Amino acid sequence: MALAINKENFESLVAGAQPVVIDFWAEWCGPCRMMSPIVDELAGEFEGRVVIGKCDVEENDDITMKYGVRNIPTIIFLKEGKMVDKQVGACSKEALKAKIEKLL
Repeated sequence: MALAINKENFESLVAGAQPVVIDFWAEWCGPCRMMSPIVDELAGEFEGRVVIGKCDVEENDDITMKYGVRNIPTIIFLKEGKMVDKQVGACSKEALKAKIEKLL
């Protein structure tokens, strides 16, 4: 299961040693709901190696604006606190997995 990312835990996660993948989503977004089980599966597959979480854009304006997220779903890939890749829109599990593996 993906971690809920919010103002309280965001800074410590990004500052950690592991790469971080953040899925920006909203409850009302159809493509976001389609991506949700894929993100949860990948969180389980990469547990202990990559932090994979979801950030609700409705509740976390500051994080959303920091990364210039204008469309959802948007998934960003962070390594050593810096954004190294970005996926805008829904995609296949295989495509997302390949991007996560590049972080390792």
